[in-house]
Amino acid sequence: TKDISGATHNYGQFDVSGWNNITAVSTGVSFTVGLRRDGTVVAVGDNTYGQCDVGDWENIVAISANGWHVVGLKSDGTVVAAGWNENGECDVEDWENIIAVSTGTAHTIGLKADGTLVAVGNDRDGRCDVEDWNNIRTR
Repeated sequence: TKDISGATHNYGQFDVSGWNNITAVSTGVSFTVGLRRDGTVVAVGDNTYGQCDVGDWENIVAISANGWHVVGLKSDGTVVAAGWNENGECDVEDWENIIAVSTGTAHTIGLKADGTLVAVGNDRDGRCDVEDWNNIRTR
């Protein structure tokens, strides 16, 4: 079925009634991800590309989902990812000293503690062209 926004509800992406101790939520196409207070992650919905395979994630302090992938920022500054990786958007295994993450359609961006950015994924229109960015801060 579809609601007025055109979203399809056939994947159970809204089945979060049993969730508790959630501190953050992020959504992708037909899936929802929640960060628990204890640093673990839960997900429901379409898992066609493995984007809901987050059950073994631990020590997560932030999440971001978009499209068909999700990333988690670990307390040690490393990043984990799950889901569609056709464009390398989940190739974050060597990232270190990350303090914030964000996902876009087919790409992922990480903010490093030194104020620089790293990016992976589809660079169409220069969306991953961040090597000259510096002095970036979170609020």
